[in-house]
Amino acid sequence: MQQVATEAGGEELSLAERAYRIIRDRLVMLEIRAGAPINEEQLAQSLGVGRTPVREALKRLQYERLITAYPRRGTFATEVNITDLAHISEVRQELEPLAAAQAARRATATDRATLTVLRRELESADSGRQDATELMHLDLQVHRAIYAATHNPYLEDTLVHYDNLATRIWCLFVDRLSDMAGHVEEHGPLIEAIVAGDPDKAAHLARTHVAGFEQAIRAAI
Repeated sequence: MQQVATEAGGEELSLAERAYRIIRDRLVMLEIRAGAPINEEQLAQSLGVGRTPVREALKRLQYERLITAYPRRGTFATEVNITDLAHISEVRQELEPLAAAQAARRATATDRATLTVLRRELESADSGRQDATELMHLDLQVHRAIYAATHNPYLEDTLVHYDNLATRIWCLFVDRLSDMAGHVEEHGPLIEAIVAGDPDKAAHLARTHVAGFEQAIRAAI
């Protein structure tokens, strides 16, 4: 029987799943810098797991375009290409509003409670008490909670993928962005619309948020 690890909330994860999530977020947050070589043995040691779970995780991450394998050269973190911004935004402009609307329609009591907790965390972010890394992690948490609340695993997986790619671009330019807290705080009204069960308002706010993200990045280039 495969060993499992338990996350907060009691969710049991296989070693491969735990390795996948940790490595994924290191890549997304550029803790593993773009273009850096990926060493299976070092990752396994840092995670306290064997190389097999890491190898399984890396297969998924290659499919998600977060790492790239080259014959006879090795495996590397994917470069962050700003020219991808338009393509990523094109997809998110269509799917983020859909996800927000579906979350407003389908969110369970547990989903709403999770989003309400995140809403309170956003208020702390607005007070300027969090640094850039904390803000980025909070942004990821909010997006993933909204996607989960759609209860559509295909939509959720697709948007997690594109939000991860967008976040890597954001991390690349974070030092040039003047109002990170303001951008993250935009999620507050969006969460309120979802919790209130207002799909039209939620969709509108999500669309505006994605457009604002692209504009902020382009202004920082």
